[in-house]
Amino acid sequence: MDQSLDHTINAVGPRLKHLRQRRDITLSDLADETGISISTLSRLEAGLRRPTLEQLLPLARAHGVTLDELVDAPPTGDPRINLRPIHSSDGSTILPLTRRPGGIQAYKFVLSVGRDDTEPDLRTHEGYDWVFVLNGRLRLVLGEHDLILEPGEAAEFDTRTPHWFGATSSGPVEFLSLIGKQGERAHVRAAPKKHGAS
Repeated sequence: MDQSLDHTINAVGPRLKHLRQRRDITLSDLADETGISISTLSRLEAGLRRPTLEQLLPLARAHGVTLDELVDAPPTGDPRINLRPIHSSDGSTILPLTRRPGGIQAYKFVLSVGRDDTEPDLRTHEGYDWVFVLNGRLRLVLGEHDLILEPGEAAEFDTRTPHWFGATSSGPVEFLSLIGKQGERAHVRAAPKKHGAS
């Protein structure tokens, strides 16, 4: 193996550890996301084990980076983000619009048609959320307020306030959301409830 390739592979472990710590998750959390055992993840991060492609693929997906970014391949100068949708069992889709973990993350949510009699499952977590409706009507339950946001309308709120999002019976809704790492864990990693996302 040539020296530069050897150096690139040896650098993957520290990069994996950095990405995980930037997301503020444990080895156990990452094991749940990727299906890779905690002991294997620990050895990979410590450089005691060389990663295989079968391990790198789920790790790149979990950390929201490309394989090139994971192994620090030379940049190509292409700013386009490879959107990989996250589908949930209720028909909702989440599209990551940013590719660097940590800090504020941007997502596009597409929620399937809802029901007006849906009982919201209010949730709270640390952080702030900002939403902007692109298409359709978004039902936002925020504390004691039950609001309908139309295309072009935005809302910003402290996510320690109990909240819930959902589509209405008038059809699907598409909206943008800017959330921090606490909100990312709550919105993206937890399976959305039926007829909405929180």
